[in-house]
Amino acid sequence: MTHSDEHSTETIIGLEVHVQLKTETKLFCGCSTAFGGPPNTQVCPVCLGHPGALPVINAHAIELSIRAGLAINCSIPPMTKWDRKQYFYPDLPKGYQISQFDLPICAEGHLEIPAVSEDDPTRRIGIIRAHLEEDAGKSMHDEASGQCDSRIDLNRCGTPLLEIVSYPDLRSSHEAKAYLDELKLRMTHLGISDCEMQEGSLRVDANVNLHLKANGKKIATPIVEIKNMNSFRAVEHAIDYEVDRQYDLWEETGKTIEEESKTTRGWDDTTGKTFLQREKEESADYRYFPDPDLLPIRISQERVDEIRATLGELPGETLERLQQQHRIKAYDAEVIVNQGREFISFFEEVATACDDGKRASSWFQQDVLRTMNDQQLSVSQFPINGQQLGLLLRKVSSGELDNSRARDVFQFMLTNDGEVDSAIQSLGIASVGTDELEGLCQNLLESNPQIVEDYRNGKQQAVGSLIGQAKKKNPNANPKAVRETLIKLIQTM
Repeated sequence: MTHSDEHSTETIIGLEVHVQLKTETKLFCGCSTAFGGPPNTQVCPVCLGHPGALPVINAHAIELSIRAGLAINCSIPPMTKWDRKQYFYPDLPKGYQISQFDLPICAEGHLEIPAVSEDDPTRRIGIIRAHLEEDAGKSMHDEASGQCDSRIDLNRCGTPLLEIVSYPDLRSSHEAKAYLDELKLRMTHLGISDCEMQEGSLRVDANVNLHLKANGKKIATPIVEIKNMNSFRAVEHAIDYEVDRQYDLWEETGKTIEEESKTTRGWDDTTGKTFLQREKEESADYRYFPDPDLLPIRISQERVDEIRATLGELPGETLERLQQQHRIKAYDAEVIVNQGREFISFFEEVATACDDGKRASSWFQQDVLRTMNDQQLSVSQFPINGQQLGLLLRKVSSGELDNSRARDVFQFMLTNDGEVDSAIQSLGIASVGTDELEGLCQNLLESNPQIVEDYRNGKQQAVGSLIGQAKKKNPNANPKAVRETLIKLIQTM
């Protein structure tokens, strides 16, 4: 963003990302975390805060939190504890949220993101902490009826969240998007969360302010927390709008904005503007104190090392290996890695079977992904196994099948037995012998003397129309072999 040359302006951004952990049950009770259940059907006395109901810690949530912390280069302290965060909303039945205040489960980490400068290809964004907490419920406002009714769904109460808090190291909305992309990739790649923003399993709050220098004086505008952003694109737009709004306000108010209170603002995707919600709370407003119903948790270094050993490759490492091992472009590798570990394994099985990583990558980005998206299939549900798909692509690489016929075989395999040879036999595909191919091409040349003349006069593309005619006469004819045979015959005529 560019402002007046007389002022130096720096954008300061920190992100708070709430990641819902991929557990089957809630953080302190056995209620389901499945999305989309009828309102208030996935609740119990514990998550509803009934008197006398005591919480029991979900061990899987602890393991996933450690896994996430290691993925973002955090240290895992030997002890963590639980605190009550007091606030009063209709969708928080206990009147407090069980969270972590001074001893979070993960501390001091970082993420590397691509940098704009070619001299420094990456930027290290610091992470202050990642702490476990339970989610609140959901308020649903019905303004369409004209009565402004509000209803409360408490199904989400107690769902385990890991809140990952960055240092204010981000300097643009573009960097914020890059940070979120990398964070989401690691969380999904390692099975920590599905990060579905439309289901609320990944939520982002952005803290934004400006550092300005004018007339030798340094000024920092108050930090504004932006909420209600339902996509990474919305995060970018909200930050850009807020930066402009703060700068314009600074100029309009006689450059005294630094005296204003910190505020929380919501993002309206329809108008493309932020709007005032309330003054921003400080930690003292929540009156944190240790939860008396939950003991602290001790985490041994041996347990941390065990979890670290299960991480395997991080996405960046897989990205580099796919480029080197299978000789594919960085963009292609990124598309594959973004689909998750199962998809990566499937691709590698096919690429190895056909010994042609570039061809496998092309087919995966087009035919395989399109089929999976159209039919809502997971990798495990895909009708063609890796060995058979690899065999099909090997036949394409060897010239036995052209891409068009191979796609006919692919479609047949999707809806039948998934075997290459039986699909080829069922479709009546047969290899065309050299003598048969030469006879076909000879007849075409004799019937089209003008094309022969055009080719001899330098119009090499002239034979293209004959390839189409050859396919009509014999669908099994390989276009590449037809072209080569046509050119050979013209040169000997």
